Parts: sequence; C-alpha cells; structure tokens
Amino acid sequence: MTQIFFYHNAADRIAAAAALLGKACRQGKAVLVYAPETELAGALDRQLWIAPPTGFIPHVFGTSPLAAETPIVITADATASAQNERLLNLSSDVPPAFSRFTSVIEVVGRDGDDRLSARDRVKFYKDRGYAIQYFDLAEKSA
Repeated sequence: MTQIFFYHNAADRIAAAAALLGKACRQGKAVLVYAPETELAGALDRQLWIAPPTGFIPHVFGTSPLAAETPIVITADATASAQNERLLNLSSDVPPAFSRFTSVIEVVGRDGDDRLSARDRVKFYKDRGYAIQYFDLAEKSA
C-alpha cells in the first residue's frame, strides 16, 4: 500500500519542496513532481536552479526528452511517467493514480487555503485506509 507523508507548516512551500527534492536527489532517489499549475511548476523549476546556492538539483519538465533519465521530473500529468516510486504532490487535489506510487509526499504551507485543501486530502487518504506520517517543518526551523 502507498505510504503517505505530510510535511506541514512550511514557511515557504516551494523552498520546502525543493529541500526535500534535494535530499532525495543526494540519496539517489527519483521523484515525480505533480504540479498541474504552470505558475507553481515554474516557481519550483526556478527554486531548483538556485537552491542550494552553490549547487543544482537535476530536474526537467515531463515533456523533456531527458525525462526518463533525470531524477526529478516536474509534470502536469502524473499518469504519463513510468516512474512509480515517489510522487511529490504540489496540487491542492489528490493526484490522479497516486496509488501506483510507493510513496506520496505532500508539502503543506501555513496559509489557510493550503491548510484547508490539505485537510481534505488527509481525510481522503484516511477514509481509504492509508496510514499517514506527519512531519512538522516549523519544528525543523526552530
């Protein structure tokens, strides 16, 4: 069964997602990033170019010919990739076909709308019997 991880209380949701992606990349783990909103996908792309300041987190968009060989793929279509290990969800909705992934990572900011949509996703996962692990990002920055 798919493992669900919620990283909540992110002061900057995009920076938190980039940090998690950087960690996964350093560990040699591939991640498919579901970001159906063009503006959000672009913001994450820019963040991955500048963080960390002396490095680069290898990534491409799902339409790139290099997508099959790049560890981090940002896409608006979570069903189009052969990658099925880790899915990082940046949508306010439950990602389509999430259950084919070994794990789903949700990053939740502090603003009200983000928190409300995250609660809906938590309820969705719980109602279907998925165990959820929570990580408070506010504790990490304190």
